[in-house]
Amino acid sequence: MEQPFGIVIHGGAGTILKKNMTPAMEKEYTDKLAEALNAGYSILEKGGSALDAVEAAVVILEDSPLFNAGKGAVFTHDGKNELDASIMDGKTLKAGAVAGVHTIRNPICAARVVMEKSEHVMMVGKGAEQFAAKMGCAIVDTSYFFTQKRWEQLQEAIRVETIPLDHTDTTSFIYPEGPSDKKYGTVGAVALDKQGNLAAATSTGGMTNKKFGRVGDSPIIGSGTYASNGTSAVSCTGHGEYFIRNVVAYDVSAQMRYGRKSLSEAADFVINQTLQKQDGRGGLIAIDSNANVAMPFNTEGMYRGVRTSRGLNEVKIYENGEKGS
Repeated sequence: MEQPFGIVIHGGAGTILKKNMTPAMEKEYTDKLAEALNAGYSILEKGGSALDAVEAAVVILEDSPLFNAGKGAVFTHDGKNELDASIMDGKTLKAGAVAGVHTIRNPICAARVVMEKSEHVMMVGKGAEQFAAKMGCAIVDTSYFFTQKRWEQLQEAIRVETIPLDHTDTTSFIYPEGPSDKKYGTVGAVALDKQGNLAAATSTGGMTNKKFGRVGDSPIIGSGTYASNGTSAVSCTGHGEYFIRNVVAYDVSAQMRYGRKSLSEAADFVINQTLQKQDGRGGLIAIDSNANVAMPFNTEGMYRGVRTSRGLNEVKIYENGEKGS
């Protein structure tokens, strides 16, 4: 029996409502998700590795200003872009990550060279940038990451934060669209190749108006990213602090390995029970060694897509599964 293969991607979760999206916006998002999905699938179809597939898919999302990663990264309180990313090989359990970088065009590529060209798992800040440059990763001026939309979001977040109200909803500080339109901006991909190997990758620009070098779950192995051939490959998106505390990506694998849960049972349990009880918001994408997939989320939407050798091929945005116009 031929080994099935496939890829799943996400572009972030949050309060993503059809009423707030124009047909043109929907098309822009779905087209870019489909582009990333097909790029990764094409690699798998030709017998390429799951690692190559997830990296290729994430690079496309990092290069798009639509998503909070790479080119579309949000600004910190100091008006800078701080990027985080991680990648993991399910065959070897090797992993690589970078955090708090400012000049690496594609942080996911830097995460991979940390995994493959160093003895380490995580590098941060200037050191990570120096290593990435030495390894041939594309380095850009910080102005490359500037987008007007993200800059305006920062100004609004700073403005809102100055309002001296004891009971102001603090989510509006982090999500300048307001508490009714919270978005957890991260991109990610998980894949299973024809050799039966799994891989996962995640990249983010963090939270708008974040301070003090805050780092979320995306670059933390086991929290935002995890892959093990025996169980699953997982990439998360959401309120990072909750995903770190609950080691969400690894917990899906642990539920499968020790609790004997199926992929869908494990993923659903972690997102809709463990996190839900703590009011932790977000979602994840996952694939197992049989090309079963899971994409649970407890928000109103999650940009997501899946394509497998079994004929599953779709891109979705909203909670009810509507694909949009």
